[in-house]
Amino acid sequence: MKLGVKMIVVLTSIALLSGLFLSYTYKSTEQDIKRNKEREKERAIKVVIPETDSFKERVIDAKNSLLTSYDKNGHIVGYAILTEGTGFQGPIKLMVGFDTTLSKIKGLEILENVETPGLGNRITENWFKEQFRGRLAPVGYVKGKKPQDPHKIQAISGATISSRSVVKIVNQTWELLKKELNR
Repeated sequence: MKLGVKMIVVLTSIALLSGLFLSYTYKSTEQDIKRNKEREKERAIKVVIPETDSFKERVIDAKNSLLTSYDKNGHIVGYAILTEGTGFQGPIKLMVGFDTTLSKIKGLEILENVETPGLGNRITENWFKEQFRGRLAPVGYVKGKKPQDPHKIQAISGATISSRSVVKIVNQTWELLKKELNR
C-alpha cells in the first residue's frame, strides 16, 4: 500500500472512532444534562420568587418560558420568565421574577453568560442582582452613583454594556410577560 493511502485509512479510522466516542458520550450524558438544567430552573425560581412551593411552566417560544409560581396553598405568588438575550460577548440566559401585579421585580438570577471575566461577568455578583429586587418596572440604570429612582439600578463600572444588556433583557421580559398575561 502506498504511504498516501495508509495515511488516509489511518486518519479516517481515527475520525470515525472519535465521532463514535463523542456520540456515545453525548448520548450517555444527555439525561444527566436535562436533569441538571431542570434542577437549575427549580433553584432559580426559588431565588427570584422565594415564596415558591411549586410552579407551572409554559413555553412561549424558543428563547422564553413563562413560569407561574404558586405557594403551598396553591395561590399564585408571582410570575417568572426564563429568557435569553444578547450581552457584550454573547448570550445571557437569566430568570426574572415579578409580583402578581407585574409592577415590581421580585428577583433576578443569571443562569449563563460569556461576558468578560472580571468585568462584564460581574453581572453574576449578588450585589448587582440584588439591586433588581423590589425595583419598579421598567428598569433603567445610572453610572457611578447610587440610584435614587425606584426604577433604576447602578451599572457596573467598566462594564456598562453588560449592565445595559441585563436591563434591556429585563425590560423586554416585562413587556413579553404583560403581553402573555394580557395586561
